[in-house]
Amino acid sequence: MKKVLATLLTCGLLLGSLAGCGQAASVEASGKKAETSTVTETKTETKTETKTETAAETSTADPGRPADHVTLKMYLEGSNVTDDTAVLEKVNEYLDEKLNVTLEPIWGTWGDFDQGAVLSLQGAEDVDIYFTCSWTLNEYNQFARDGYYVRLDDPNNNLMEKYGQDILNLLPEVLIKGSTIEGANGYGIYAVNGYKDIACQLCWDVNVDLLKKYGYTIEDIEKADYYSFGDILATVKAGEGDSFYPLLVEGAVLERMVDNSIIVAGDSGSNNLLSYYINPKKTSDQGAYGNKILNKFATDEFKKFCKQTREYYLAGYIDPAMANPEKANDVRANKQLTGQYLIGTQSYSLGYEIQASTERGFEVAMVPTTPAYVDTTSSQGAMMAISTASKNPERAMMFLNLLNTDPYLFTLLDFGVEGIHYNLNDQGEAVFTDERGNYQPWTNGMGNVTLLPPQAGQGADFWDGFKAYYGAADEIPILGFTFNSESVGNELGAVANAAAEYALPLSIGAVDPDEVLPKFLEKLDANGMQTIVDEANRQLTEFLANK
Repeated sequence: MKKVLATLLTCGLLLGSLAGCGQAASVEASGKKAETSTVTETKTETKTETKTETAAETSTADPGRPADHVTLKMYLEGSNVTDDTAVLEKVNEYLDEKLNVTLEPIWGTWGDFDQGAVLSLQGAEDVDIYFTCSWTLNEYNQFARDGYYVRLDDPNNNLMEKYGQDILNLLPEVLIKGSTIEGANGYGIYAVNGYKDIACQLCWDVNVDLLKKYGYTIEDIEKADYYSFGDILATVKAGEGDSFYPLLVEGAVLERMVDNSIIVAGDSGSNNLLSYYINPKKTSDQGAYGNKILNKFATDEFKKFCKQTREYYLAGYIDPAMANPEKANDVRANKQLTGQYLIGTQSYSLGYEIQASTERGFEVAMVPTTPAYVDTTSSQGAMMAISTASKNPERAMMFLNLLNTDPYLFTLLDFGVEGIHYNLNDQGEAVFTDERGNYQPWTNGMGNVTLLPPQAGQGADFWDGFKAYYGAADEIPILGFTFNSESVGNELGAVANAAAEYALPLSIGAVDPDEVLPKFLEKLDANGMQTIVDEANRQLTEFLANK
């Protein structure tokens, strides 16, 4: 399968960042240390520190401070970090005290993570921990099967049992299930799942200030759909000028929002070729195609979507840069932050509109296209895996346990330093400073976000509501299914090459679907697409029969 991965690399960064649920905000950079009594003596007590002391007191997997000092490297996704000096000084002071560890983060961005992480893994570089999930190029299921990630519950060396019991006691069951897969070392856990938005929900990201400027309201977006945005887009385009593009999209995310298709876990990490169609009104029921996996590019829905998107592109509503896989993610992130859009695509995390409004400096609203739903992709939406090339897997597991259970450490790595990057108001909510702009890791890519203090406007009980919201989400009918592509590896590689040429331009509207889509479908057929679809459905039928 490594030759398949090498082939996938040639696809580049197709279809934006392939958000799925795990991407949960291309600029959702948000962002704590578990204070022991010794550290508390040297700091002014805050609500965060009090909360951390409780976590430390209840720890069941504290191995004590190891005698030998090690350096851990961690490769992260979605970062916008230009200055981490103050943060790492405090992080490493604390990690030295707790674990005798120095942390060296690698701040991968939305634009460079996919290729960088895969090259690093395939080159067996000296990196201990990698972000992985169901939608990045270093896709969790595939790379676990191919031997790149340590099995954390290996019976012969159970790192999770020795050093990660706190995580097991904290995470919802659906996340433990989501990380339990068939890997190179048997059926087990190959990554620590981040506790974030457990369910998936795609939303229209709306620049409310600009919407109101032209006499529209959020209700106008709520009662419309993608095919009836034209008048609003035309009005704003005319008012803002030729260089303004009102529709800010990621191709793959946009298509899923419009067509109600979802990622099939285990599909190509660079470019999702398969789709399962959900019921947009009641996601626990079967969708239009029933429990069947399809080549989404061959559906009537995809053709209709491409035609409408082409019209919007030709009208000047979509920035041509969105069709450039090397630039699209960074351009989109910048336009979000600076308000150079009217309607965008967003994989949503509850409360993100408050964070986005603060970070961007204007009112942002999120308009869902479906209820929140739990699928395999969302349960594998953000994870941290220990590389089999790591020289210190035990210490890496200790670190991940501490990171995901210790509010001080997590807040410190995610939000930055209190008094520099943020302050706590009288309600215990985080209020970011201007320095936050220099230190913005992707919150949902870090781990257990429920350890963070709420942000200004969210309220002291925000995380209780967060857990209840996602805990009530419906499960899709095929939850837990993951496609194993090993038997069709050659076909998958060939088809991925065809998709690399055609899928993104079609999904952005940069090419004429009447001319290009038939050529694309012909190449897919010639390279074994139907063989892949048939194998996926064979596995799904077997999965449902044994569920």
